[in-house]
Amino acid sequence: MPENQKIQNPQTPVPTTQEMNDRDHVTDLLATEKYMTASYSTALNEMSNQSLYETVARIFKETQDSQRNLYNLMFQHGWYSLEQAPQQKVEQAYQQFSKTRQELPYS
Repeated sequence: MPENQKIQNPQTPVPTTQEMNDRDHVTDLLATEKYMTASYSTALNEMSNQSLYETVARIFKETQDSQRNLYNLMFQHGWYSLEQAPQQKVEQAYQQFSKTRQELPYS
């Protein structure tokens, strides 16, 4: 596959009107779920009560799963695309990760 090629399914058409269409609604939901998972993550990092931590961790997992399902839905409908990274960039990222990992005291 050539470098920088988009990876995308054919787009499901949506009306182009002033009204929100299905793509607009799913995009809004996805943004909300991403915001919520980031907020739950911060809360979990700062939580001291174990029972509350476990409850919020369960809600976080459900929210993260919802975010992933929305992403998959958008990708399936061609409303979300990816670009294939050049092999050189993948190798550089791997080397940087490996170097950083070796510098950690518990590795």
